[in-house]
Formats: sequence, C-alpha cells, structure tokens
Amino acid sequence: MNLTLIDVSLIVFYLIMMVMIGWYYRNKARQNKESYLMGGKKLPWYMLGLSDASDMFDISGTMWMVSLCFVYGLKSIWIPWLWPVFNQVFNMMFLAKWLRRSNADTGAEWLATRFGLEGKGVKASHNIVVAFALIGCLGFLAYGFVGLGKFIEIFVPWNIVQPYLPFYVPASYVAHFYGIIFTLFAMFYSILGGMHSIVLGDVIKYAIMTVGCIAIAIIAVSNLQGNDLHVPEGWRDPFFGWKLDLDWSNIIPAANKKIEEDGFGLFGIFFMMMLFKGVLSSLAGPAPNYDMQKVLSTRSPEDASKMTGFVSIVLLPIRYSMVIGLTVLALLYFNKLDITTESGASDFERILPAAINTFLPVGILGLVLTGLLGAFMGTFSGTLNAAQAYIVNDIYLKYVNPGASTQKIISANYLVGIVVVAIGVTLGFFAKDVNSILQWIVGALYGGYISANVLKWYWWRFNANGFFWGMAAGIAAALVFPFIFPDTLPLYVWPLLFLISLAGCLFGTYSAPPTDEAILIKFYKTVRPWGFWTPVLEKVKVEDPSFEPNRNFKLDMFNVVVGIAAQLCLTVLPMYLILGMKMPLLVTVLVLVVLGIILKRTWWDKLQAEARESKEKAAKELVPLTEPVYQSFR
Repeated sequence: MNLTLIDVSLIVFYLIMMVMIGWYYRNKARQNKESYLMGGKKLPWYMLGLSDASDMFDISGTMWMVSLCFVYGLKSIWIPWLWPVFNQVFNMMFLAKWLRRSNADTGAEWLATRFGLEGKGVKASHNIVVAFALIGCLGFLAYGFVGLGKFIEIFVPWNIVQPYLPFYVPASYVAHFYGIIFTLFAMFYSILGGMHSIVLGDVIKYAIMTVGCIAIAIIAVSNLQGNDLHVPEGWRDPFFGWKLDLDWSNIIPAANKKIEEDGFGLFGIFFMMMLFKGVLSSLAGPAPNYDMQKVLSTRSPEDASKMTGFVSIVLLPIRYSMVIGLTVLALLYFNKLDITTESGASDFERILPAAINTFLPVGILGLVLTGLLGAFMGTFSGTLNAAQAYIVNDIYLKYVNPGASTQKIISANYLVGIVVVAIGVTLGFFAKDVNSILQWIVGALYGGYISANVLKWYWWRFNANGFFWGMAAGIAAALVFPFIFPDTLPLYVWPLLFLISLAGCLFGTYSAPPTDEAILIKFYKTVRPWGFWTPVLEKVKVEDPSFEPNRNFKLDMFNVVVGIAAQLCLTVLPMYLILGMKMPLLVTVLVLVVLGIILKRTWWDKLQAEARESKEKAAKELVPLTEPVYQSFR
C-alpha cells in the first residue's frame, strides 16, 4: 500500500467535509419538497452543469474508459457512444428546452403535460415510467458500487485491515465491504442535504478532480519524454475501417482476448449499430435519472440548454486528460502493474487503480483518490436523489398520502433513500463486473426505452396507452434477453428489442382513442416541438391565428452535427496533447475554433434572443393583472 499519512488525511478531510455540507444544508432542504429534490429551481445553470458533469465523472465509468483506451487507443473515443455521450448535444440544441418548459419535477410527472391526468392508459404510463426509472437507478447504484469496491481493493490490501475487525469477510466479498463503507458516507450527505448539498459537493469534487487530472497529464508527459509506446499499428489513429485490425499478439496477448470478449472486432458494424441506436436514443430525450433531474432543476428553458451544453465543455477535456495520462503510464510500465485476478486472467478494468497506486507521488495520490472517491459519491448521490424523487413524488404523494405535510415528505425521503441504497448494494453483490452492468443498462434496458420516448415528442397521435405498451414490451424484453442471448453483446440484439417495443407502441396507440384535444393543444403551445403535429397545429391556429410553429428542425439538426463534431474535438484534444502529436493537435484546435464560431451564431445568439422574448412575453402577461389594482388605488 503506497498511501501515506498525507494521502489518508486528504481523504478523511474530504469525507468529513461532505458530511458537514449535508448537515449544513439540512434545514434548507427541509423547507419543502421542491427545495429538497430540485434545489428550489433556483440554482445557477453553470453550477448544475458542473454538478451534472461531475456525476458523469464516476469511478466505474473512468475505469472502463481507461481499459478501453489502453486496448483500443484513440479508437476508444467512439465506444462511449454506447451511452450515447452525444445525447448531451441533442439536449443542448433543443430537447432540454422542451423538457424544462413542462415545469415538472420528474419524468413521470412530465407525462401529465403530454397525456393528461385521466383516461385509458394514463395511470399505467405513469407507473411504467416510475418502474423504468427505479430499475435504471438501481442498476446504476449497483454499477457504481461494484466499481468502487474494485478500486479501493487495490489501495487498501485486506491483510492490513482484517486483523482490526471483529468479524471475518471472505476474499470474494472484500470489494463489497469497502463499497459499503463509502456508500454510507454518500448516503448520509445526499439524504440529509438534498439537491443543495449534492450540487455543492459535486462542484468541490470537480475542482479536486481538475487538479488531479492535470497533475496526471503532466506526470505522463514527463515520463513519455525520450520513451516510445509499444502499441499496435493503428493504435494512435482515431479512424477505422470495417475491421478493428489491432494486433497485440507480440506485445500484450491478453489484449487480443479482451477485444474478442468485448465483441468489437467488426468495428464498422459495431459503429453503425452504435450510431443508429445512439441517434434514436438521443431523440428520446434524457432518461429518467440524475441527468433529467438536473435539467428540470434549472431556472428556465434557456438555462436548461446552457447547462447541458456546458457539461461537455467541462467534462471531456479534463476526464480524458486522466484517461490518456494513466494509459500512457500503464503502457510504459505495464510489467510493474498487477492486473491479474485470482484465476490468473488479466482484468483491464484494474489498470486505473493500479496505475494510480504505482506511479503517483505523495499528495497527488491522495488528491486523485479523494477526487475519484468524490466521483463515486457524486454519481451515487445524484442517482439516489433521482430514485427518491420518483418514489416520493410519483408513488407516495400520488397514491399513499397525497396530503402529506412537509415534515412527512422529508421523512419519507429519508426512509426511501435508506431502502434504495440497501437494494442497490444488494444488487451489487450479484454483479459480475462493471462492463457487464454497463452493457445491460445501455444496450438492453435503454433499448426498451427508446421507441415510446421518441414517439411522445414527435407524433401527435401517440397516446398514453401506446406509451405504456411500448415501455412494458421493451422493459420485459430487456429483462428476458440476457437469458435468451447470454453470450451476445446487448447492442447486437438491440434492433430486435427496438422492434418489439415499437410494436407495443403501435398496438397500444391504435387500441385507444387519441389524447384529449385540449391537452394536446396546451402541450403543443407550451413545449413547441417540431415533428408530426399538423392536426394539432391547425386547431391551435383556429384559437390563435398569430401562433407560429417551431420551424427549427433543419437548424437544430445542423447544430447537432456541428455539436457532435465539437464534442469529438474536445475528447481527442487532450489525447493528442499528451501523446505529443503536434500536427493532429493543431488541426483539432483550428477545427474546434471554427465550430465554436458557428455555434455562437447558430445556437448561443438564438438562445439569448429566445430568453429576451420569454421575459418580454412574461412582462406583457403581467400587465392585465396589475392594471386593475392600479385603477382601484387611483
């Protein structure tokens, strides 16, 4: 164990600080439900953006990305499209605004603005979204829990800890024991302080991680001077053909086995599947997790767009500085790393903790460890907050105790938080590894989510009944498919999953009448989506001849393409910088500047204009309310 007193002191100080933040914000969080779950919808967009980025900078995901970067090199920048990471660009350009205009507190509550509160399928659609959100949240809690345990086990050998414990823990459950300890800290401050403490904790953690990532990048660059990386041909090239064509046979043969197990050998087909699924997934809007909760917590629709755009800017360059930095160190000194499991196989997910433990000096080691522990706590607390919101807001207040007092609501949040953490940790005991959970969440579970959530935005005839049957078919298939196709990458069976869900959507939609006309009109006028809304637009025009529909489809799609290109530049830029690839770095910087200028004119300026129009409209609507009062005084 390379941890010194300085490193341990930094970690302990951070944990104590998080507990104190939760305690400090407990009274503010207890003011009302909205203050606890949404920060009162008064937090600045840049704070929420930093918090959202911080939540995405998790231990499990970063371990996975370092393992990908080590094996696949610069081609690894495409693999996170499995999520897909570019959904933030779709949110930035138009979907975050549409979502925020509802003024809802959760994704399930949002459904009332689209389908109403009564009618066939409405209650079922509400319940299915809550079920999906909770399954997803529990999956992410287990995912974070497993990653944290594997991470801590590298730094704190069990033979040092065991003699001080009055009970015995089997070797196979050591990682789970460590996971439980740090989960309790995350649970305490997030449950006690709500969204206020979560956001502040995330911002502090982001600042720590930024310093740590820059330090890792500097160490990697200094070690690379005068040395060469022994990597296969094509490793430094982000572009690819139909086949991956990375041969590690004469360097690290175990890496070839990793590629085979991942199923990414036919990279061209894999990429097309990712792109097809990713575009549809992005068009569906934010999934009901911490990302959606941050969007709904912003002050205005314009702030929601700014927040989601800010996430990529603050997350990708910093995170990939760490990813490529640790990859370089691991490649230079691979023989010094111990990434073998008890069975003798190589576990590339251990590269991140092993490299940190081996190569970082005193102080920097403690700082990076503190940041990564904070990364776990931030992701865990954000996911926990989302789960609390769905259970308390959409189950307890809707079905159990609609008239609950503020005190009872806060108490319910406390109890729900504890129960959700207990279930998430229990599921973590049954998980194989980080990658297996991740592949199931993004490939299977979210695959069943897409059809219904695309149609809800863009097709007027789609109703609550169709939403329920589409979601139910997709979730059921996602739960069953791992048993039917146990050795198949979830992404490759995703088209079948999508078609099953789509069939459920169409069956449910045409087996019930359309959504009430008044609800459709209100939704269309408030949210103003583009898509297949002509029958509703005609009715709106009858009521308000001056109404102008959203004609920004082409501009939004253009901005999406430009935004994704800019996002890729932000990802690959630190990789070129640390690897010392000067010409590609220069080209990337120039391209990024040009793309930034384009988005300034086609997105930012228009967003500012929309914000001014919204304020002017709100001011005009206040005049009829204030004028009679003025007349009475006069």
